[in-house]
Amino acid sequence: MKSIVPIFSGGGTRLTVHIGVFDALQKLDIQFQHMVGVSGGSIVAALFCCGVPLPKIKRLAMDTDFKKFKGFSLFRLLRQGGLSSGDQFEAWMDKQLQGLTFADIEKDLHILATDVNGGGPVVFSRKTSPDLKISKAVRFSMSIPLFFSFQSYKEHVLVDGAILSEDALYQDWAGDGSPVMCFKLKSDHVTDPNFKKSWLPLRQYVMMLIRTFMTAMSREYVHAEYWRNTIIINTGKLSPVDFNITALQKEELYNIGFNTAFEFVPKRMRLYTDTQLRM
Repeated sequence: MKSIVPIFSGGGTRLTVHIGVFDALQKLDIQFQHMVGVSGGSIVAALFCCGVPLPKIKRLAMDTDFKKFKGFSLFRLLRQGGLSSGDQFEAWMDKQLQGLTFADIEKDLHILATDVNGGGPVVFSRKTSPDLKISKAVRFSMSIPLFFSFQSYKEHVLVDGAILSEDALYQDWAGDGSPVMCFKLKSDHVTDPNFKKSWLPLRQYVMMLIRTFMTAMSREYVHAEYWRNTIIINTGKLSPVDFNITALQKEELYNIGFNTAFEFVPKRMRLYTDTQLRM
């Protein structure tokens, strides 16, 4: 088996992990026509599918100051359900993707978001939304609850795709039984040593709530039915909302992603037959 459907799940500001995974897959000569991006993983998957060379993707991630996407507004939280509108991030993403839609690209990219109105997954792809800008789909999938404002699309109210249950991820994306392999990020819960009580604690409270929620979600139990198709990548103390992440930490995350994928992907592919890995 040398062809898979990679699923890049989660990440947030830790997206250099997925860049490292991509690099490892290329060096292992793993082929993929279809790929799935969820939350932060959708950023890297979208850039790759739109033809941005991997070294440029890494340089972009290393050079971009994620704090510029932060934009805290308690008023917006009350009105739109998120501290940040996400508009600046979407504009930045659209610029990197040159306004491409799903119909414009050769790769079969699938981006997932969660519909809190109906409680299920919403898939954006060439088949379901050919004329939708890929940057918009990435924005949908990146809607971390309370941090980014929720997004409306048709009858859906969309938030972060990482909230999805496992059943939504592990399916026959290629339509031909190609095995899937999910790269899922896990972080450890840590106490913020710099926490200080302020006269207006709501902002701090919301950020702690978001961090705790995202960390707990990343540590969610992997069902026995899917563990053979899942590679857990431990990012240590860094959470998806660490906007103060340094260049050194980004490089460390890249190495973690590369080394984990380079070590475990061949083992999984040798250990299990295509039939065992298929959904």
